[in-house]
Amino acid sequence: MTQVQCGMDFGTSNSTFAVAGGNAPPRLLPLEGTSVTLPSVIFFSFEDDSAFFGRSAVAEYVTGGDGRLMRSLKSVLGTNLFSDTTRIKRRSLPFSEILGTFIGELRTRAGAQLDDDVDAVVMGRPVRFVDDDDAADAEAQSQLESAARGQGFRHIEFQFEPIAAALDYEQQVTAEELGLVIDIGGGTSDFSVIRVSPERARATDRRNDILSTAGVHIGGTDFDRLLSLKKVMPLLGYRTETADGKRPLPSAPYYDLATWHRINRLYNQKTMLELRSTAREAAQPALVERMIEVVNERLGHRLAGRVEEAKIALTDQLSTRFSFATEASVIETDIAQTDLDAALADSVDRIETTIRNALASAEVTTDAIDTLILTGGSTQVPVVSRRIRELLPNARAVSTDAFGSVGLGLALDARRKFA
Repeated sequence: MTQVQCGMDFGTSNSTFAVAGGNAPPRLLPLEGTSVTLPSVIFFSFEDDSAFFGRSAVAEYVTGGDGRLMRSLKSVLGTNLFSDTTRIKRRSLPFSEILGTFIGELRTRAGAQLDDDVDAVVMGRPVRFVDDDDAADAEAQSQLESAARGQGFRHIEFQFEPIAAALDYEQQVTAEELGLVIDIGGGTSDFSVIRVSPERARATDRRNDILSTAGVHIGGTDFDRLLSLKKVMPLLGYRTETADGKRPLPSAPYYDLATWHRINRLYNQKTMLELRSTAREAAQPALVERMIEVVNERLGHRLAGRVEEAKIALTDQLSTRFSFATEASVIETDIAQTDLDAALADSVDRIETTIRNALASAEVTTDAIDTLILTGGSTQVPVVSRRIRELLPNARAVSTDAFGSVGLGLALDARRKFA
């Protein structure tokens, strides 16, 4: 077994790998140049049959390389998509193999940094991979473990991601606190009520300090999809009617185009034939022609990326201009922060309900929480942040490393389990 203890945070949007050796503080390994995060993206090049990862994958795609981009890989765990295949040139690759390829790349890059054959790891997992389906949730963890074992990991443990974030935060506390960890990442929102203190940090068994956990399958990629469906997909014909006014146009292609891990499902002849048939029946065929242009030119991921950029811009702007060009047209609209608020309203309600469930399960009131431990990039979305502060106005909010705290906490947990 490797001499350093390792934690892997395989995220929906970004991944990290951390180590904790001896009594030294845990540290994140640089995975792409000097960056300690590796975007969870693969680009399979059709030009030389090679695979690119992270920012290099995005760069190859954006600069027009011929190939297939895969993103939000974690989102397929526990779903029917996991057993599907996607066409990579002349091969049909199962999603299980694609996911394993990315995990294997993480292991290879970590091993190169450590000059060691990394074979033991604590992997993060959301509180819920799949909502309201315990069997599918358990299957998702099994799928992730199988993918990791297939890449050479022999000793694998799991820890809830919000617990890992709490373990990282605990390194800086000076007195006992009752904390609520709020981890809203790319694919899930997870919450844990936990006691932290300098004394408790030295304990090997922390089960009694974890008062409750709760989670819901909502995250940043869902926010992208909801914003796209509200403001961008209508510009391509979504929710418009047929020329006879008897029914709305089929919504499934628009849903796929707005969903990161479903975009590649559109790139086939059957879909193109269906879209051309839809255009002939549409009351506003010019809008559907825009949809056809995006799919025919395989611009789906670029379009989703532009929606994500608009969402991020609305973190500190009241409005932003959305503009996206195909070869024949330009898709433009103004998007206000209030549009984003409206698009996410139901999701934010579900997040609040899940937080309340975590508090009820721990048998504590909102006034009992001393500290909000915030991690995950989507905690910065204004409507989400406001709702959390309104729910817990007396708690002190602390922001951890939004992209690194989970990995660091997993390495601390690995030190307990493997040292």
